[in-house]
Amino acid sequence: MTTIRQAALAGWLAAGAAMAALAAHPAYAAQPDDDPSKVARWLDFKEGMFKGRPVDARGDAVIRLEAPARAADAAVVPISIAAQFPQTPSHYIRKIYLFIDENPEPYAGSFEFTPESGLASIETRVRVEDYTFMRAIAETNDGRLYSSVRFVKASGGCSAPAGKDDAAAEASAGSVRLTPEGQAVAGRPQLAQLMVRHPNRTGMAMNQITRNYATAYFIRKVTVSYADKPVMIADVNFSISENPNFRFYFVPRTSGELKAHVEDTKNRKFDGAVAVNPQPAAQQTSSTKL
Repeated sequence: MTTIRQAALAGWLAAGAAMAALAAHPAYAAQPDDDPSKVARWLDFKEGMFKGRPVDARGDAVIRLEAPARAADAAVVPISIAAQFPQTPSHYIRKIYLFIDENPEPYAGSFEFTPESGLASIETRVRVEDYTFMRAIAETNDGRLYSSVRFVKASGGCSAPAGKDDAAAEASAGSVRLTPEGQAVAGRPQLAQLMVRHPNRTGMAMNQITRNYATAYFIRKVTVSYADKPVMIADVNFSISENPNFRFYFVPRTSGELKAHVEDTKNRKFDGAVAVNPQPAAQQTSSTKL
């Protein structure tokens, strides 16, 4: 009996938290013509995170965010954050912050890079709860900050019902797949894709059968390395869509293993790896000429 009462109480608390997060949204919906530099949530985040450091709002020459002007599915919005120059030991993007102004948790996460990343670019899919400005802020190794901003029309992505039964989705979580795209060439940035099977629950979606709210449960950290050197670290939350998918670069200088280590909010850990045997650059050039 106690177990039943505890389960019911947990469901009510989760529902209350979900409703509170959604109720906190202002009634006014953001519009494309609004001034993105005056959004209160962004100003609060900028001050808290960057402590008065200037953020260059014309940062598309350094980092470029691409997102659909109107999303087909608010729970699965494809975005691309692309560096505009290659990573080198003397000049590189150290970190990219992703901020979605009108989401219940606007700070969607960050992505850390190294010179071994080749390009500080990331593609993924996110949830969007309401019409919003979306921002990618790049921090270079000299400490400067640059932002790229887009406006996305979408709604309900964080509170949309899950694609399958909560228990079944949780039980099947943990499959990790790493795939380099195309033939790797030694010393050149190589595109790869990481796919993780995981419900990435927000805690704000009502189960259409039980009418209860499942607790939030999501991937919180992803660490990628090649030949035991760090390539990309993602600290993220439920703004990333169900079954997280990331596309990123790394530089295979010699044969090695591309590895991914994934951690979620229940401290479950999942791993994946794939061997990479890059083709020598000179051989690749000869093949191209043929």
